[in-house]
Amino acid sequence: MRSDVSALQLVLTGDPTLLAIVRLSLAVSIGAVVLAALIGIPLGALIALTRFRGREAVIVLLNALMGLPPVVVGLAVYLLLSRSGPLGAWGLLFTPTAMVVAQTILVTPIIAALARQTIEDLWTEYRDELNAMNVGPLARVLTLIWEGRFSLVVALLAGFGRAAAEVGAIIIVGGNIEGFTRTMTTAIALETSKGDLPLAIGLGLVLIAIVVLINACAWLLRRAGERLAG
Repeated sequence: MRSDVSALQLVLTGDPTLLAIVRLSLAVSIGAVVLAALIGIPLGALIALTRFRGREAVIVLLNALMGLPPVVVGLAVYLLLSRSGPLGAWGLLFTPTAMVVAQTILVTPIIAALARQTIEDLWTEYRDELNAMNVGPLARVLTLIWEGRFSLVVALLAGFGRAAAEVGAIIIVGGNIEGFTRTMTTAIALETSKGDLPLAIGLGLVLIAIVVLINACAWLLRRAGERLAG
């Protein structure tokens, strides 16, 4: 009970250590989602609007990658960025950049798969109209992305939720360094093991609040999209 009260005090008083960890977590997760969106939405549109041999296998693989084990991704990025790895000279291991890379790899398949499904459904609905209007390939993609904007934002929120709650990959490539690469999830794991429950519980409360907020935003956007579609 005392731990719960202390945790609430840390949150309500804006404890500097807690706020620094939350800021870094949000920065890393938002950076990863932005990069994943830049890769995933065009990739999803490409798969949705083109027909090629092996397309079904690509879709199955993309859907399977949505469940990538974080520790495997963390290990792969670690090997890539370690001193003996191909990108070791860049010195990115145990930095926030390495954490963004790992989270981007985890989030991109989620956004790409959801974007592919959204754009493919819209293409089925609007194909005749767009063909009749002789709309070019680029304009066709932009039109479908605009029409599916609510669903695509929901996909981005789903990716952000996965990134914000992730711990396995970023603790491997980030190192959980205090004041530098310590995020909410890695700090909760560390502080719990140290017995510092007030900070761990406080961070847990903030993380739950963020997840609830994300789901509320996704629900509101879905409702707005449904109303717009009539």
